[in-house]
Amino acid sequence: MAIAELNVNGRNYKLPTQPTVVVCVDGCEPDYLAQAVATGQMPWLKRTLALGSGLMADCVVPSFTNPNNLSIVTGAPPSVHGICGNYLFDTATGTEVMMNDPKWLRAPTLLAALSDAGQSLAVITAKDKLRKLLGHKMKGICFSSEKADEVSLEENGIEDVLGLVGKPLPSVYSADLSEFVFAAGVKLMQKLKPDVMYLSTTDYVQHKHAPGTDGANAFYRMMDGYLDQLESLGCVIVLTADHGMNAKVALDGTPDVIYLQDWFDDWLGAAKARDFADHRPLCGAPRRARFVCHGLPARRFGCCCGLQSAGAAQGHGSGADP
Repeated sequence: MAIAELNVNGRNYKLPTQPTVVVCVDGCEPDYLAQAVATGQMPWLKRTLALGSGLMADCVVPSFTNPNNLSIVTGAPPSVHGICGNYLFDTATGTEVMMNDPKWLRAPTLLAALSDAGQSLAVITAKDKLRKLLGHKMKGICFSSEKADEVSLEENGIEDVLGLVGKPLPSVYSADLSEFVFAAGVKLMQKLKPDVMYLSTTDYVQHKHAPGTDGANAFYRMMDGYLDQLESLGCVIVLTADHGMNAKVALDGTPDVIYLQDWFDDWLGAAKARDFADHRPLCGAPRRARFVCHGLPARRFGCCCGLQSAGAAQGHGSGADP
């Protein structure tokens, strides 16, 4: 007898009754959606907000990509799933490493549980750093836009993604990296119709463009068109985010920066706080400055679900300690 529900990390989830697409829009501050809808850039989302459900939520802390994507797919906070940042200091090797190895994952994912239950799965990420975490112990298709030219049946469950999508390999530092995720998702849904699909973008655009600007509206207009196509293919769509985005400047245009060394010196005493990796004093400069022009991650974000989402694989989001 086929099961109707799954229990993963202490939460119950109904199995989907129709193709279900979960979209995690990296850095999706609610104002991006509000501005795009208000100016007519997102007709699909405007219709969905009127007919479906729209909620505000807080992400888990730290408000980074890896912890929150894993909270979405495990239904648990970092204290349970173990992915507590984008980087960590590995005491075994004495080095700082990206926290993208499944060995750091302490809890099973809903994606793996769905595939074990016989559901067909497809996971597409923008950057490759998330791929192995999201696809851990999951049977199905799992690849990134970043490495779409290197896919294989053995590693990714699919081959010739570039031929399938009909687009060239996108640059990592471009809006095209996220558009490739949506374009690939539509093509996979048309060709294979997986039961559940998880799409995760990058926040390149959100770091460069404030809500309501031409660059931001162009991105959300593009996204809206692909979501409309997915709905026309019979999909239930759950649109969420990993974190929001705050401006780097105050209302008067001055930099909105906290210098950690000054903060810790006031708290603990001069030069008491040191970088645990190389024992140098701390500094306030953002490490992700290569493409950061507008904002830095924030806790608040918006999410919405289609009217038919009752049968979707839900029960959580990257809300307040999901």
